[in-house]
Amino acid sequence: QIRRFNLTSGDTVAGQVRPPKEGEKYFALLRIEAINHKAINFAAERITFQNLTPIHPEDMLITETESHIMSTRMVDLFSPIGKGQRGLIVSPPKAGKTILLKELANGIAENHPDTVRIILLIDERPEEVTDLRRSTNAHVIAAPFDMHPEKQIRVAEMTIEMAKRLVEFNYDVVILLDSITRLARAYNLYVPPSGKLLSGGVDPSALYKPKYFFGAARNIEEGGSLTIIATALVETGSKMDEVIFEEFKGTGNMELILSRQLANKRMFPSINLTLSGTRREELLLPSDILRKVWVLRRMLSSMSEEEGLRLIMEKLRGTATNEEFLDLIEMEKKSY
Repeated sequence: QIRRFNLTSGDTVAGQVRPPKEGEKYFALLRIEAINHKAINFAAERITFQNLTPIHPEDMLITETESHIMSTRMVDLFSPIGKGQRGLIVSPPKAGKTILLKELANGIAENHPDTVRIILLIDERPEEVTDLRRSTNAHVIAAPFDMHPEKQIRVAEMTIEMAKRLVEFNYDVVILLDSITRLARAYNLYVPPSGKLLSGGVDPSALYKPKYFFGAARNIEEGGSLTIIATALVETGSKMDEVIFEEFKGTGNMELILSRQLANKRMFPSINLTLSGTRREELLLPSDILRKVWVLRRMLSSMSEEEGLRLIMEKLRGTATNEEFLDLIEMEKKSY
């Protein structure tokens, strides 16, 4: 059946099973009825993930929900996420990255219920896992910090293979990964030593697989997309984390920078608005909105990050939607 239906690692198969006979351990699959939640005849027509054509993200994933949730409203304006985005959330400890991921997941679920949302937690605290399972509308796949690195790697690899198979079947998949730094650390412990070492004790060969994971994010011309938004840890006091972050720095096409200074002052979401941004944002935002956002950026560039965030939050609180907010900024600009 595997050869007949062209099944590969990561395919989700549904069908009739029979209980194990004597001497057998597992249930046997008698007949396949669906592959990746679609009819079996789709399997014959699919193109493998490597042969699909990657293009720039063109359709925006709107994350804005209720007016009081500021983080998603700021993301939509300053670093919009498109279908097929490869995004990096750069965060020091205790800057609110997990809450930001939670709000992004719920925002995407509300505005784009047809997407497949996966939250992948590597080396995370068990109580955080429970919290995310209860408070998000997404599949939460977790490998907590008390799990062996080899198992953590297996969980991550199985997740990315599953996502790729869904993309081959024209699904829009969104993976929120917390965090790529911890995934690279797990590979660093697991990969056999190559004999070379980067500063911080990182083996260069340990970084290929996390890059392969992160690089899988792409918008597909033939239909479907794989969006990966991963968090990267900085300012942890560990040289290894800095080296890992430097390796991933230029690979994404969207960056959201969280600021320790703002988090220390308990200003949440502690997003550094001037440094955060998306490449080719003109493909995602309509030209009139893009023009207003650029005006906003010019205003912010002359302020400190704290003043800028305070101003934006004040104005966002006074408006119900981002559209209203941009109109307000436009009016204020004209009155100057």
